[in-house]
Amino acid sequence: MSISRLRRPRAKAPASKTSKASAKRDSVGSAVYALPPTVSCGALLEKGSDHRFRVLVNDLFTISSRMELVRAHLGRRMGISGPQYSVLVVVAHLQGERGVSVGTVAQAMHVSSAFIASETGKMARLGLLLKRTNPQDGRGVLISLAPAGRLKIDRVSAEIRAINDQFFGVLDGASFAALSAAAAALVKGSAKAVHYVNAVESEAPEDRDAVG
Repeated sequence: MSISRLRRPRAKAPASKTSKASAKRDSVGSAVYALPPTVSCGALLEKGSDHRFRVLVNDLFTISSRMELVRAHLGRRMGISGPQYSVLVVVAHLQGERGVSVGTVAQAMHVSSAFIASETGKMARLGLLLKRTNPQDGRGVLISLAPAGRLKIDRVSAEIRAINDQFFGVLDGASFAALSAAAAALVKGSAKAVHYVNAVESEAPEDRDAVG
């Protein structure tokens, strides 16, 4: 039996009060799908529409992927991975005169202390980082750049500046301050979203069905 025989004839219905989006039809007569609102907070809606929000999310995905590309490139220039490049730069930024703890680096990068301990251990074995016992806490360690690590960064410092100037140089002082504040707020909001996702993922399937 052909598909055309199964298709019901389209009856002429009187005009209804349904939205224009739901009233539209595609080439085969099916109702055009309208994406349900993906956000409900009033501040994230513009005249009741989440269009600007969807654009923002797509832009953030693009920025994130391009930052990963840049980080991987700079890591390769230094003979290490992209995440290891980020760790090395954060250590250089925070080490001061004494060195920096694993926990402080993890907090700055919003990752686990176990991840930082693992990656700094690898780079210590490569001779890029130095680890010594924290004199104020015999159970902890302080991390600092080894001479080889300093040399790695110094060799690509001009390229780091050039890339960052191109990436972020489109911002003026006011927009840079606004972006910094917005990014800090999104870090907190995203932590809540991850906590929610983890809680849902940890539920047994029957529990999720009961809630739904």
